[in-house]
Parts: sequence; C-alpha cells; structure tokens
Amino acid sequence: MSNTNSSIKITAGGVLAIAFVFFAVIAFFMFGIPRYNVWQQEMKGRAELAQAEQNRQIKIEEAKANLEAEKLNAQAEVVRAQGAAEAIKIENGSLTPTYIQYLWVRQQNSSANKVIYIPTEAGLPILEAKSE
Repeated sequence: MSNTNSSIKITAGGVLAIAFVFFAVIAFFMFGIPRYNVWQQEMKGRAELAQAEQNRQIKIEEAKANLEAEKLNAQAEVVRAQGAAEAIKIENGSLTPTYIQYLWVRQQNSSANKVIYIPTEAGLPILEAKSE
C-alpha cells in the first residue's frame, strides 16, 4: 500500500535551521541597523566637512581676486594721475580761457547726466526757465 497523501515532514534539523535564520535576522536588526546608522552619520559628517572646506576655498579665491582687482585699479589710478601731472607740465601755465572752455565742453560730452547751470547777472544759476 502506497501512501498517496503527500505531506511535508519537518525534521528537527529543519526546525533548527529555521530558528537559526530567524535569530540571525533578529541579530542583524539588533546590531547591524544601529551600526549602519552610525556609519551613515559619519559619512554625512564627512560630506558636510568637505563642503565647508570647499566653500572656504571659494571665499579665499574670491578675496584674492578682489585684492588683485583693487591692486590693478590702484595702478590705473596712479597712471592716470601721472598722465594728468604730465599734461599740466606740458601746458606749463599756458591755460587760456579758451582752452579751459574747450576742456569743459569735452568733459560735458563724456558725462551721462547733463545738468548745465548758466550764471546770471548776480552769479546765481537760473533755477527755472519758462518759454512763452
């Protein structure tokens, strides 16, 4: 007589294997997850430290660039002053009213806002002029 009923027999070794897997999973959750969280926080801290260092380096480079720009602006101002001093030496006191008027007109062409005050009899500017 053959048994046609197929049943799964669980042996003591099978129960022991299932229990071992169950305890291994519990041990992983008890010890592995906290260690992973500590490792993850450490990596996050390292990333933030690296970002802060990079930001500091960027600020240092920007400061160096600003310093270099200021040095070049100062050199340009010195050259401009030397040019003006040389121009005064060339003119050597020969400024005539016509030349001063020419310089004034030339300066008016270079300015963006043009407000011109015309002196009157008492040397006061005309504040309001109406055309009739």
